Amino acid sequence: MEIFRSLSEHDHEEVFFMNDNRLGLKAIVAIHNTILGPALGGCRMWTFASEEEALRDALRLSRGMTYKAAVAGLNLGGGKAVIIGDPKKDKSEALFRAYGRFVQGLGGRYITAEDMGTSVRDMEWVRMETQYVTGISRALGGSGDPSPVTALGVYHGMKACAREVFGRDSLSGLTVAIQGVGHVGYPLAQHLHAEGCRLVVADIDRENLDRAARDLGAEVVEGEAVFDVACDLFAPCARGGLLNDKTIPRLRCKIVAGAANNQLEDEARHGAELLKRGILYAPDYVINSGGLINVANELEGYNQERALKQATGIYDILARVLAISKEERIPTHVASDKLAVKRIQELGRVKQTYTGWSEGTFHRRRQLDS
Repeated sequence: MEIFRSLSEHDHEEVFFMNDNRLGLKAIVAIHNTILGPALGGCRMWTFASEEEALRDALRLSRGMTYKAAVAGLNLGGGKAVIIGDPKKDKSEALFRAYGRFVQGLGGRYITAEDMGTSVRDMEWVRMETQYVTGISRALGGSGDPSPVTALGVYHGMKACAREVFGRDSLSGLTVAIQGVGHVGYPLAQHLHAEGCRLVVADIDRENLDRAARDLGAEVVEGEAVFDVACDLFAPCARGGLLNDKTIPRLRCKIVAGAANNQLEDEARHGAELLKRGILYAPDYVINSGGLINVANELEGYNQERALKQATGIYDILARVLAISKEERIPTHVASDKLAVKRIQELGRVKQTYTGWSEGTFHRRRQLDS
């Protein structure tokens, strides 16, 4: 993998690597953009197939965080950390405290938080070594698990999509297929169940499936069969990259709106394919920004009422993205990118001038402010 070429592709600023042989810690922090403020993004722990895959994940996710913060109106940049390891076997206090010392050494350019494979408890271990961490428990002055707020934002984003496609905000009576009913997918399913949706769920964890079936009356399907479910909305709430050449032709829905990051394996090609098939795609970093909104509130002194109100505002942000998409006849993910870059251009110290867009990515010249 040509690292500098990968960094240049989407204007990443920095990548940091950490290795601790004694603890078995291998971590990567990718900082995409700090024009609006310090980079904030979660720390993902996963059994990546290779170090190249881990780096690629960090780069894609950090870029998404830049755009997510910009669209959400936050004065933050985009960053992401990944730890290579099994979250069910390889966790320890020593490992996360070592990671915390690593983050501390970055001097505030990157602020970490929990993500897939990490928890509030893990972040509390990190906090023992650095001040640059969010998503800690309320007992320590934090906001706790951000997953429910992420779910709330996705729920309201779904309503904006329903307004666009079905002409109504209400989701009552609609069928929603959810891929992944864990930390975010399950509270999302609770909101949908309370509104009267029919739920079809899939998950690699049998306990998650049993809980959704028992408590919410959800229909369970196995593995990839979820892509074949006839539904109104399909909600990817597991790993990214699962909307691709093989799965998109199988979709039988009108809307794709879920909590997963980087849902499109190839952003430009697969975004265009969904549009071609008449499927409305809610850009992932827009609809799932509730978690970031929640932990960002910790930086100002956490106020739950304020955080929840901001998360419900994802409805309005997504409606604006959909309006731009329709008016300019561009894919929704391009419309959201345009909105994000515009804010960075207007408020940043660096002036960015559009030179057009190709394959869903804006190419721009950078000029110092005069």
